[in-house]
Amino acid sequence: MQLELRHLEAVLQVAEAGSVGRAAARLGVSQPALSAQLRRIERVAGGELFVRSSSGVAPTPLGDFVLSAARRVLGEMDALTAGTRATMPHPVLRLGCIQLVLVDRLFGHLEEKLPGHEIDIAIEHSATALVRLLGVGQYDAILFGELADHEVPLPDGAAIRTLIPKEPACVRLSSSHPLAAQAEIELADLASETWTALTDEGDGGPEAMADACRRAGFTPKLRYRIADRRMRWELIAAGRAVSLCQPTSPYVEGTVLRPLAGDPLPGRIRLAWNRAAISNERAGLLFRAAARAYLDNIPNNTFFQAWWEARPDLHPALD
Repeated sequence: MQLELRHLEAVLQVAEAGSVGRAAARLGVSQPALSAQLRRIERVAGGELFVRSSSGVAPTPLGDFVLSAARRVLGEMDALTAGTRATMPHPVLRLGCIQLVLVDRLFGHLEEKLPGHEIDIAIEHSATALVRLLGVGQYDAILFGELADHEVPLPDGAAIRTLIPKEPACVRLSSSHPLAAQAEIELADLASETWTALTDEGDGGPEAMADACRRAGFTPKLRYRIADRRMRWELIAAGRAVSLCQPTSPYVEGTVLRPLAGDPLPGRIRLAWNRAAISNERAGLLFRAAARAYLDNIPNNTFFQAWWEARPDLHPALD
């Protein structure tokens, strides 16, 4: 057996994750499979690369040597890949997104910023899935949201830029709901409601939601996890559930969108990309296209437009 790039990547992931189990989750393989692979790598390397303990793993002197070489080799391969793609006349842009409102307007702005380029956009229902697919090379870049203080862990070789540093959390509820007439809604007033959410956000949403509700004096009742946006809207319009939403969300018949008082669940939107696949220049074009798409949706709700205009420090740089 000879060491390959995938073996070096596995060793790096174990070192950075601090445990074989967490590294396996990042790589999308089982822990036994990664443990077996690590043993084969150690046989080729001539000794143990990590010291195992109940708290995780730490590199041995041999492990430090292999890790140093792995970082150098993988860095050079990343540079080679980036240079090769940069010489292509119109390399395909493979973009993964979670169900952000801005995606609906993104195509037009991408065509303007990247004329003649082939664009492949896919929607995932989980930030966790987006990151994993960025790490294995299925996507060149990803757009995703985060709630409260949660930070989505990124794979090696990824760069990140914050598109929107803060936006207030809103709740969508039936237009016939007793609270629908209020300009803003206290989270505590939703204690008896049934909530719906995406199937697996991976953006820190469930944890942040539980913490915010706990501070408001109740435990949220989550009954429905629905990936299809239209199905969620129909459920809400029927008065059977409420849901957190972005403040840029469009009008939906039979529902209203209201900000939560005190901003208990602030969100942000971020762009991450594989440095080996996208140059800084191209990443800048992608950033500006996504920013324009976001700005297009600000007039959807007058309360958010006023909130946004009062906070110029949050506006994305478009130069």
